[in-house]
Amino acid sequence: MNPVQDKNIFFVKNTLFLLTLVAVSNLCSCTQKSTIGNIEIKVEAPFEMPSIKVPDFTSSEKFPITDFGAVLGNQEKISQAIEKAIDQANKAGGGMVIIPEGEWITGKIHLKSNVNLHLNNGAVLLFSDNPKDYLPPVHTTWEGMECFNYSPLIYAYECQNVAITGEGELKAKMDVWEKWFTRPPAHMNSLKRLYNLAAKDRPVEERQMVGDSANLRPHFIQFNRSENILVEGITITNSPFWVIHPYLSKDIVIRNVKVKAHGHNNDGVDPEMSQNILIENCIFDQGDDAIAVKSGRNQDAWRLNTPTKNLVIKNCTVKNGHELLAIGSELSGGIENVFVDSCEVLEGAKLNHLVYIKTNERRGGYVKNIYVSNIKSGKIDKGILGIETDVLYQWRDLVPTYERRLTPIKDIFITNVVAKNVDFISHINGNQEVPVKHIQLKNIKVDSIREQELINTNVIGFDIK
Repeated sequence: MNPVQDKNIFFVKNTLFLLTLVAVSNLCSCTQKSTIGNIEIKVEAPFEMPSIKVPDFTSSEKFPITDFGAVLGNQEKISQAIEKAIDQANKAGGGMVIIPEGEWITGKIHLKSNVNLHLNNGAVLLFSDNPKDYLPPVHTTWEGMECFNYSPLIYAYECQNVAITGEGELKAKMDVWEKWFTRPPAHMNSLKRLYNLAAKDRPVEERQMVGDSANLRPHFIQFNRSENILVEGITITNSPFWVIHPYLSKDIVIRNVKVKAHGHNNDGVDPEMSQNILIENCIFDQGDDAIAVKSGRNQDAWRLNTPTKNLVIKNCTVKNGHELLAIGSELSGGIENVFVDSCEVLEGAKLNHLVYIKTNERRGGYVKNIYVSNIKSGKIDKGILGIETDVLYQWRDLVPTYERRLTPIKDIFITNVVAKNVDFISHINGNQEVPVKHIQLKNIKVDSIREQELINTNVIGFDIK
């Protein structure tokens, strides 16, 4: 590399770093005295489940984006109007930013405390697929590793009392993001760089993933280090990456939401290192898992030391998705107290498992107290329960194991399941050093089994009735 190239790269990286600091500073300055009250929601579960506090915007002031200069078809004016309306609602102590009927094209939206982004019936927020519209970089994540990357399409950082509600639609343009679905060598080299930085506990500010060939797609919605969160009623169509991602957040309700996203890594909801969560009456039509429970990857999660716990999922419908409930493989912070009840996977869904727990020798963490009951499903490509302790995908040969930590998995209870054709009831590949413990399946009814009912190794205390 010649001195001119080196100087240019230095300039780009430092410019991005300064822009990042400005962005974080602006986000953190959003707190004002709140006029928003909270509603406490009590949720029944087979473990001690705290009440969940969510914001109540029923009596709050309304801030239509048309009052701030939004004009249909003009992305710049729409984006500026949304930003101004959010700022005014926040400064007023709380309010509803109203998206009227019509298709409104915009870039990134950064929520602030005590703000409800509300989409009226017939409203569509169409998000640009121009990566420049999601700069400067923000403090976010990629598959369990913290970094500075393109802003999520909707982003809340260190906020309280935030909501996205209404009968309208959030939709992502996909022309550019679809080209980023592939993982060419340049992309994998950038992932390798991020992995090594995280493994060596380098400061997150040094992990700048914009400006090279990383092409790390942004999340659609990320609540990062936030609390008292409500997502209700909306429809979400398409996504560059994970669709709804609560990260290091707590007190979250996701209710009556319809998600249709068939792209690469298009999980419906990815709760990660987050607590006290209710997901209910939602419809998932996914290109990946319907609900994927995570808690960070390796050294980053060990540093942050925050489990995902107290998660209740009920009355949800899966039209398509790899798993109804996936746990891992990013679970290094630990996952406990998960309850899935009264959900249905429709006939014709492309489903691998109802419940799939995956980890590997690099993850550590733990999984315990997982309860699944009253589930109805059509044909399943694999089976009811899968547990795999050696899932590494492309990472197996891409990067080394810096520290070996195994994952204890125990106390999994699945009851009252009706399904059609399956390969197996249970397939558990436990680790010989740390066997899976205490698995109970009760009242599991399937029309037919294509291979073998039970395919289990390294399990202590397996009970099927």
